This record gives sequence, structure tokens and C-alpha cells, in this order.
Amino acid sequence: MAREKDSIASSDEHNSRGIELADRGWLDEALKEFKKAIELDPNSSHAHDNLATVFAEKKQFRDALDAYLVSLRLEPDSATAHYNLACFLSAHALDFAISEYQTAIELEPDYPDAHLNLGLTYADAGRGEEAVKELRTAIELDPSDPFPRHELAGLQMDEGDYRSAITQLKDVTRLEPENFEAWLDLGICYAQKGFYAEAERAYEKAKELKSDDLLLVYNLAALYAQWGRKADAIEHLKLALKVDRVKVAGWLKADPMFEALEGEAEFEALR
Repeated sequence: MAREKDSIASSDEHNSRGIELADRGWLDEALKEFKKAIELDPNSSHAHDNLATVFAEKKQFRDALDAYLVSLRLEPDSATAHYNLACFLSAHALDFAISEYQTAIELEPDYPDAHLNLGLTYADAGRGEEAVKELRTAIELDPSDPFPRHELAGLQMDEGDYRSAITQLKDVTRLEPENFEAWLDLGICYAQKGFYAEAERAYEKAKELKSDDLLLVYNLAALYAQWGRKADAIEHLKLALKVDRVKVAGWLKADPMFEALEGEAEFEALR
């Protein structure tokens, strides 16, 4: 028993020293201390938790997750252990996912789903150029899959590159003619480029699939307003307002696409 107490005391000393070293930024030295603490007392939840923190700082995410889970298994009722695991996941989940997708691609370079999901994760992390590159690779590896094309088009739309998005969306609608969102997005892109007749045709295709969709009806109203077809714009705005007056009224306040209708009595009555 005395030997066990001595071992635990020595473990605590190494744990404390590891914390000091980590605070100074000496991460490799801190790792050695935490590992020594665990060697002396394998049931030290705090030592495993501290080890995990240093692994996370060194971007060794798998090792960090393993250590956090060991800490949690040792003290499943510890609010702190759950909190620290949650902090790790919220701070590093995207980086962890990127690292694992990259490893998958290193092992199997022609893995289309890995490139696709890496691209989506890059997009979530705000790394647009890398996202586009991975999505293009996914398309090259599996040209028959419309999903990466649609995701790439979404990124291009966010960047205002509607011409490139049109190219992708035309392929999506060819591969997946029943894709309502693709027809809607294609109509939006055409409208943004001033191709009003093409936009109307795309919206009509979307209408065949889901005629009462709020975004579709609203975007048709916006198209007709830009096109100078004021009566059609008012008609579709009325239909949109019937579906959700509060939401549509909010959109109208900040939407420049209806500037051509400003001053029109019928339009002003709808706002």
C-alpha cells in the first residue's frame, strides 16, 4: 500500500512538471512527463487528460482522442472529462476530419468519396480554393456522380462565379433530371447573368417537380421584376406571401432585385 501511495505521489509530481512544461510551450518534454505519470499511475485520469491536451496542440488528433477517451473511461462521472472532450471536438473536429481524409487519400489516391468529403470539409473550414480543388478531383474520378458537381456549383455561386456554376449545374441536371434544387440553382445563375429566358426555362423545370416551393415562387417573382414583367412579378410575389408572409417580407426589405418595382402602388402595398 505504501509503495502504491509513493507511486501515485511520484505520478502527481511528473504530472505537475508536465503542466509547467506545457505552459512554457515545451510540448515534447511535457509529453514525456505525462507519459511517466501514467506509467507510475495508469489510473490517473488527469494525466491522460493532460496528455491529450498536448497531443491536440501538436495536431496528433488520433492520439489526443485516444487519451481523452481513456480519461473518460477512468472517470465516466467527471464533468470535467466530458467538458474537455467536448472542447477538443468543437475546436479540432474539422482539422481532425481533414487529417483523416488526407490519410485515406494517401493510402488510396483514386478514392472519389474521400476527395469529395475532404472538399466539403475544406468548405466548412472556409478553405475555398482547397475545397474547389478536391471537388474537381472527385468529379474527374467519378464523372457520373452529380453530387460533387452540385457542391462545386454552390461554392462558385457563393463566390459570384455564376458562369462556371452554370456549366456544372447543366451537367447536374443532365445526370439527375429530377433534381429540383439543381434546376432552381440553374435558374438563379441564369438570372444573375441576365439570361432571363434561360432562367425562366430552368424555373419551369423546377416547377414541374415542386410547384409550390417558396424559394422557387419568390425567385420567379424576382426574375420577372428584373425582366420588366411587372404583372408577373406581382402575381408571384402574392403567391409567395401567401406561403410565408413574414419570411418574404423580410427578404423584400434587403433584396435589390425588386428595385424596378419600387414606387409601383401594387408592389408597395405588398411590403
